[in-house]
Amino acid sequence: MKKLLTPIALLVGTLAFAQLKKDTVEAKEEKIEAVTMTYKKPTVEAKVDRTVFNVANSSIVAGNTTWDVLRMTPLVSIDNNDALKAEGESVTVYINDRKSIFTGKELKQYLQTIPADNLMKIEVITSPSSRYEATGPVINIVLKKRDDEGMKGSVTLNNRQNTQNSQYTNLNLNYHKKKFTQTFVGSYSDNTWIQSNSFLYNIYQDNIITEGSTNNVWKGKNPSISSTSEYEINDKNTIGVILELYRGKSNNFSDSESSQTKNGEFDFLRNQTQSSSSINRTLGTNIFYKYYDKEKNRIFDLNVGTNYNGESENNYFLRNTTTIAGTDAQALGVLSDTEMRNYYIKVDYTQPFGKSGGNFEIGGKIDFNNNVIPNEMYGSLANNLNTKDVFHYEDMIGSAYANYSKTFFEKLETRVGLRYEYIDYKLRQDVAGDSRRDSYGKLLPSILVKYSFSDKYDLSLTYNKNIWRPWYAEFNPFLQPTSDGFYTRGSMDLLPNPSDRLYMKFGFKKKYFLSARYMYTNQDYWSTDVTEGDKIITQPTNFIGKVHKYNLFANTNQTFLKNKLNVNLSFGWNYIDNSDFNQQNNLKYASDYISFWSGSTNLSYTNLFNKNINLSAWVEVSNQNNGNSVANRTNIFHNLSATKIFPKTQMEFSLQLMNIFGRPNFDSTRFSETSRRRSSTRSDWHGFALTFVKRFGNQKVKENTKTDVEKNNGGEK
Repeated sequence: MKKLLTPIALLVGTLAFAQLKKDTVEAKEEKIEAVTMTYKKPTVEAKVDRTVFNVANSSIVAGNTTWDVLRMTPLVSIDNNDALKAEGESVTVYINDRKSIFTGKELKQYLQTIPADNLMKIEVITSPSSRYEATGPVINIVLKKRDDEGMKGSVTLNNRQNTQNSQYTNLNLNYHKKKFTQTFVGSYSDNTWIQSNSFLYNIYQDNIITEGSTNNVWKGKNPSISSTSEYEINDKNTIGVILELYRGKSNNFSDSESSQTKNGEFDFLRNQTQSSSSINRTLGTNIFYKYYDKEKNRIFDLNVGTNYNGESENNYFLRNTTTIAGTDAQALGVLSDTEMRNYYIKVDYTQPFGKSGGNFEIGGKIDFNNNVIPNEMYGSLANNLNTKDVFHYEDMIGSAYANYSKTFFEKLETRVGLRYEYIDYKLRQDVAGDSRRDSYGKLLPSILVKYSFSDKYDLSLTYNKNIWRPWYAEFNPFLQPTSDGFYTRGSMDLLPNPSDRLYMKFGFKKKYFLSARYMYTNQDYWSTDVTEGDKIITQPTNFIGKVHKYNLFANTNQTFLKNKLNVNLSFGWNYIDNSDFNQQNNLKYASDYISFWSGSTNLSYTNLFNKNINLSAWVEVSNQNNGNSVANRTNIFHNLSATKIFPKTQMEFSLQLMNIFGRPNFDSTRFSETSRRRSSTRSDWHGFALTFVKRFGNQKVKENTKTDVEKNNGGEK
C-alpha cells in the first residue's frame, strides 16, 4: 500500500507546489481589473439518499469509457464477474432515469461503447425512493444534453494495451434547430480480454478434492448505434423517440488442467480445451411524452417501449480424463439460443400538494416478459445427460408507487413513500416436463428525514425495504459444462431475497460526512455445489438465515489551489454477522463474524502550469464479501491519467495508466453445506491506454431536464 501511495503523493505534491508558485508570480505581475464569480459544482456531492459524481467537472473522463468511470465512482465496486455493486450490494442501473435492459457482462460491453465524455454525472442512490423499481441500490447514469443551435459532435479513438491490444472508436453527433434535437451515437470496439483462474474444491462427502487452473482468452467485436429524437411542441410539451441497437460478436478460447483425489486416493487427471462463438443482438425502443409546467412545478411522464435481446452461442469442449484404467477422450458441444422480449408502459406524475409546500408523486409500470432458451448438447455425451430441452420463462410485473415530500420549519425535510409490486410468473421445460407457476405481491415502504441544525450542520435518517428477484436465467435447470471442467445449472425453486436497510448521515461544514448503515435479511439465494455421479455441479439454492451488516463511513471533498486541485476521500469499516446464517445452513469452516476496511480516493488537477494539462489519480481499497463467499485478500486498484487539451483545434490527447503497480487478484472462498471452494482470479485490469478526441461545433451543454421533483426536494438539498 505504501509503495503505491508514495509515488502518487509525491507526484501530486510536486505538481501542486509548482503550480502554486507559478500562480503567485503571475498574480504579482498582473493587475486585476475585474472579478467574475463562477459557481462550479464539487466533483463529489454527498446528499442524504445518494452520492453524486459530477464527472463533467473532472479530468477523469478523458480517455475513458462510461464503464471505466463507473469503476472509479465513489461507493461503487465491480467484481471478477463484472457485476456492479454499491456498498457491496447488487444494483439496478438506470440511464437518464430509464432502466437499462442490460445486466452483468452485457451491461459492461454496452457501457464500454459510451465514451465518458458524454457523461454529465453518475448518481449512486443508496436509499432510492419508491419511484424506483426497488431491488436495492440504484446507479443512475446521466448523459449530457446539448442545447446550442446547429451541428456539433466528437470523434474518439482509443487504443488500450492490456495483456493484448484492444481498440475503441466512437462518433457522437448532435443537431439542434429551434424545437428539434437529434442525437446519434455510433461506436465500435475490438477487444481482447485475458483472465486466469486457479481453484481448489473440497466436497465433504467422500472428501473429494479437486485442484486446477484455467486460462481464458475472450475476443469481441461490438458495434452499437443509438438515436434520440426530441421535439418540443411548446414550452410545456415534449415528445420523443429513443432507438438503441447493439450487436456483439465474440470468440472465446480456454484451457484447463485439474487433478482430483477421493478419500486421499488418486481419482483422475483432466485437461480440457474450450472454444466458443456467440452473437448477441439487442434492440431497444422507447416512445415518450413529457409535460412540464415550470411555473406550477407539474410533471407528467409517459413512456412506452419494447426491448429485445437474443444470443446465439456454440460451445465446444475437448476433454481428456486419465484414471488408473487409462485415458478417456470426450468431445462435447452445447448450442443455445436465448430470446428475450420485454414490453412495458410507464407513467409518472408529480405536482405540488396544497399550500403547505409539499410535493406529491404517483406512478406505475406494467412489464410483460417472454423469454425462451433452447439448449442442445451434441458429441460424446456422459450418462444421464439430457441432450435437448427448451426453457420458457414468462412474467407480468405490475407496480404502483406514491411519494410525499415536505419541509417543515425550513429545517426538517421529510419524504414518505410506498411501493407495491406484484409478479405472476410461469416456468417450464418442454422435454423434462418440469414446470412452476407462482405469484406474490410485496409492499415496500421508504422513509427519509433530514434536520438542518444550521447551514453547516445536518443529520439525516433513511429507511428502505427492498426485494431482489432471481434473474430468469437463474431458473433454467438445463445442465451445462463449464470452462474449468465442471458443470452448472439453475434452479426452478429459487425464492426472492427481501432486505431492510437503515442509513444515518451527519454532515458538517458542507465538506465532511459521517455515515452509519445497517442491513438485515433472513433469506437469500447463493451458489452451492452438489455431486451427481462423477459430475460436480454448481447451482443456486435458497439459504435461510439471518445476516446483519454494519458499515461506518467517512467522506470529504476538498478543493485547493484556486479550485484547481480536487480531492475526494472516503474510508469505511465494515462488519458482517453471519453467525445465524452459517448455523442455519451448516456452513462448516465459514467465519461467523467478518470485519474489513474499504475506501477510495479521487484526485484531479486542472490546467497544470496554465497549459491546458489535466491530471487525475484514483485509488481504491476493496474487499468483496457476499453471502456465503468470503474474500481472502484485499485488492488495491489504481488509475493515473494525463490529458493535454488544444482549445483552438478542439482536440485532446490523453495517456492512462491502469494498475501498473500490481494486477488485481480476486481471491475468495465460497462455503456451502456440502463443500467449500477457493478461487483466485487474475483479471486483465492493467496496462495503459492512449486516446485522441476531436470535437467540432459548439460544445455547450446543460443539465438534463429533471424528471421528478424528488431531485430538488424531500431531502435532496
